[in-house]
Amino acid sequence: MKNLILIAPPAAGKGTLSKMLVDSFGYVALSTGDILRERAMEDETLREMMKTGKLIDDNTVFASLEAKLNKLGDTPYILDGFPRTVTQAVMYDELLQNMGKELGVVIYLDVDREELKKRVTTRIICPKCKTSYSTREKTLLPKEEGLCDNCKEKLIVREDDKEEIFNQRYDEYLTKTSPLIDYYDSKGLLVRINEVNAKDIFDKVSSMVRN
Repeated sequence: MKNLILIAPPAAGKGTLSKMLVDSFGYVALSTGDILRERAMEDETLREMMKTGKLIDDNTVFASLEAKLNKLGDTPYILDGFPRTVTQAVMYDELLQNMGKELGVVIYLDVDREELKKRVTTRIICPKCKTSYSTREKTLLPKEEGLCDNCKEKLIVREDDKEEIFNQRYDEYLTKTSPLIDYYDSKGLLVRINEVNAKDIFDKVSSMVRN
């Protein structure tokens, strides 16, 4: 299995895709936040930095990432939301080269902005199990009105699922991520996926990671 980097705008389905790959192929989903928290259990200096909310420098992040990748060995993994900048992407290339690992594939979920806005502004979620539903069509509604199918908790609308907040997040995403997309595209590593349906996205990615 090829290792993956997932890049996607808010509400594009990155989390859903990641979970499907983990369940189907035994991937390990990695986020730098989780990696740093795990490392901090053994590193008192890092633990204090995180407690005080100090910005963690790239060298510390990559030292923690290297330690985690060494523990994983040959287990395939997904990087979610990292690298965040071209500088980090170059550092990640160097790290992999030093470790003798392949980067794999960079998956970019290129979903139309208006589609994403509809998803966000019609989304209702379970506060307990985080299952997501939508009011945009009947097939996406829970079986019982207002209640989660899995745990029967009352469904809620998240505070940040508002159009103005989505617009802010999307614009910020474009500003920060566009250079990263161009970087991987220029290296021939970026795969754009334009599908909207979660199963169609999963089927496409599945065929790539197994080849």
